[in-house]
Parts: sequence; C-alpha cells; structure tokens
Amino acid sequence: MRPLLLLLATAFALHAADAPLKAGAATSNITPPLGGEVVGGFAPYPCTNIHDELHARCLVLDDGKTKLALVVCDLLGLHRSVSLKAREHIEKETGIPAANVLISGTHTHSAVNALGGPVRGYYSDLELTDYQQFVARRIADGVRRALNALRPAEIAFGTVDVPEHVHIRRWFLKEGSMPPNPFGKIDKVKMNPGAGNPALVEPAGEPDPTVSFIALREPGGRLISIYSAYSLHYVGGVNGADISADYYGYYCEALKRLQKDGGEYPPFVAMMANGTSGDANNINFRTPQPRKAPYEQMRYVAEDVAAKVNAAVADLKWENSAPLAVRYRELDVKWRSIPDELITWAKETEAKAPRIQGGKADLPLAYAGRVQRLAKASPETKTPVQILRIGDICIGTTPTETFAETGIEFKKRSPFAKSFMVELAHGYYGYMPTPRHFELGGYETWPGTNNLEPQASVKMMDALLEMAGELKTPATPR
Repeated sequence: MRPLLLLLATAFALHAADAPLKAGAATSNITPPLGGEVVGGFAPYPCTNIHDELHARCLVLDDGKTKLALVVCDLLGLHRSVSLKAREHIEKETGIPAANVLISGTHTHSAVNALGGPVRGYYSDLELTDYQQFVARRIADGVRRALNALRPAEIAFGTVDVPEHVHIRRWFLKEGSMPPNPFGKIDKVKMNPGAGNPALVEPAGEPDPTVSFIALREPGGRLISIYSAYSLHYVGGVNGADISADYYGYYCEALKRLQKDGGEYPPFVAMMANGTSGDANNINFRTPQPRKAPYEQMRYVAEDVAAKVNAAVADLKWENSAPLAVRYRELDVKWRSIPDELITWAKETEAKAPRIQGGKADLPLAYAGRVQRLAKASPETKTPVQILRIGDICIGTTPTETFAETGIEFKKRSPFAKSFMVELAHGYYGYMPTPRHFELGGYETWPGTNNLEPQASVKMMDALLEMAGELKTPATPR
C-alpha cells in the first residue's frame, strides 16, 4: 500500500502543479477624510485637499490548490496590527489563510497616519484608530472583489532597468564638512547632502535600478494586472497639504491608460510596491535641477517607468500555470537598545526648550522624545517576514525601510532566479541599515529613525533565504 500511496500523492502534486492558473484584481478606496494629519515629516499637519485618491490595490491568484492575495496600499506604512486585522477579515470572509496574504505600503509621504496614535510608540500590538480600522476593512473588501473577479489567466515575469530615477542619498563628504547630528556627534555619511554640494565625495552605496514585475492576462488576451516593485523612495513635490498617492499612484494610472482595453470591466489593475529604497531617492545630487511645479516630477517619473514596463510586456514568455506557496514567520528581532547616557541626553534636551519652534520640528527635541519611547518598547518585536512562491518567481518581504544592497543581496542569494523584495510589508519598524551602514552613521541609523538591532538585516535575510529554500525543495510526499 505504501508505494501506491506515494504514487497517488505524487500524481496529485503533479496535477496541482499543472492546473490552470486563475487571477483577479480590484482596487479599494482608502482616501481619508479631510483634517487627518499628514505624516512623513517630523511635524504632522492636517490635510486640506485630496489631489488624488488613495487605494488598496489587490490581486488574488489561485492555482487550483492554493490561493494568494497581494495588496499594495497608498500609505507611508501600516502598523502590524492593521495587517493582522485585515488578514483576519480576509481569512474569515474568503477562506484565504492569513499567512497567504501580502500587504505592503508604498511610502507616499502625502497620506495620513496608519501607523498608530498621535505619538508613535514602539509596540508590535496596538489598538487600532478609526482610520486604521477603515483601512483594514477596505483591504479585505478589495481582496473579496478581486476574488470575485477570478478567471483563467496566464502569467509572466519581467524586469526592466530604469536607473535614471534612483540615486543613493547617503554621501561621504570632504573632511571637515560633516555637520553634527542631533545628538552632537559627527557621522561619516550624510543623508540628502544637497544637490551640487561642493563637499560631495561619493555615495555610500549603490541603488537597485531594476523594476521587477509579474504580469497576468486572460489567455492570449487582455491584461488583468501587473504587480511591480521598484526601489525608489517617494518622489514628492505636492501642493500644500494635499493628499496624494505620489508616483506610485501616478504609475498605476499611467500604465492603465496604456492598455487599450484597460477600462473595460473588470478593469486592468496596475500595482507598484516599494522595493528596497531605504537609502535611495529621486535626487541626483551631482546635478542640481531647477524647481518644478507641484506634481510635475512625480508625473514624469511615473509615466516614464510605466512606458518602459509596458514596452517590456511585449517580450514576455507566458505560462498558464504557476504553483503557489507561502512561508510566513514573525521573528523576535530585538528593538534597538538605548544606553543610559542617551536617556540622560534626551531628558536634558527636553528640559532646555519647547518641542516645536516656528511650526517646524526641532530635531534634537524630536529625537529626545523618540529615544525615550524606544527605551520603553514592547518586550517582543514580532517582526513579520514572508516568502511567496508564484511558479518560478519568489518575493521576499520586510516590514522596514530596507536598504538597496539588501534587496540586491536577496536577488543574488535566493534559490529562485526570478526573485525580488518588497519592503514595508505587514508593519513599519523604521529603517533597517546593514551592519556596514551602522558603522557609517547618518539619519537612517539614528535611534528613533532606526528602531531595530544592528543585526536585524542579517537575521531577516537568513530567515528569508531559509524559507525560500523550503519552497524551492518542498518535502517529498509520504
């Protein structure tokens, strides 16, 4: 009997692997009411206008055995508890396991707070605000709508390099040119040193110029969705206190316009996740650029990237099946430890001056508050990491603003040749420099900007590669 059982199990596995794929996509509006506080800077301010709507863009895949959902939200980031609540709704209402859902934020700086209360604390579990509850509900609604739109699909993977829009923002400066940081120390590198700064020496890393994307289409017909990831920080350049999805939303609309049947029902859904952009942005610091009109630069970047991705679709190789599998873990990566002398500095700094001066945040005072709150962080981080296998494609995730070199390392070391990373997934834990960058200092390494231990990137990489290995060589059926 045992050989017969093994034969049947193997036959079933092969049948599941060859089963036709289905895909469905939908969008769900998550635009906040006016008056909510725009986050992205040190001094939040109330939004007064909606320039363009914010969305949760949702894609559901079904290989006949397993269902996955991928969601990209037009948010600076979202707290782990928002992801938990949304996935709780999804599992209850659709049967898709919570572990099979990937939810990430784009990092637009023109959205309201989905990270927590008015003062950010360092907790993995949080009672949700009204807006966070709304976002979780709307994510679940979007996934249900995408599930309702499931239909036979073909899948393809593509990449296109677009290096002209991504630049490292951490720079070495000439000796004696480095200003002190908020803690009164001198770093070895500076973030955003100023375009055309005569003290520039060289960037402290290399950006990832590649747009990786997964395309789904009806067999031989119209596109269903394109899920993209590009390692570009937000572009910015909004008007006043506007709400905007930034270049991520512009890209999605531009790519949709490029499809002759993109508006037909069910509509084509473009998605742009943030790759690994923690040390990169859209500024070429060697070449100063003239000031542009509001939204001009983000529109330019979005339309250029969309055009290049759309052109690459013509050369894709399509398949009608893609075995689906997932691994999800929550790691006990430690919070950043705060030494006693830093607490003393924070208390002395707070005692000297008010927190806000002239409507802008005073950096030492802002960090004095962050340092003290970080010192009281919850005992566990419950840091979520996830691997998704979609045929021969592998997606790895982190809940942090992850450096480009981490994303490049994952692509090189993953057992899947077609691999890429998505950051700000299932939570927001601040910046995650590599150990090398901790030694250099700079904004992304300061306590309160960086919230996790210096070995966090190593621990997450190890876990992601281990999970990817499990999905590459699954256990033999018994």
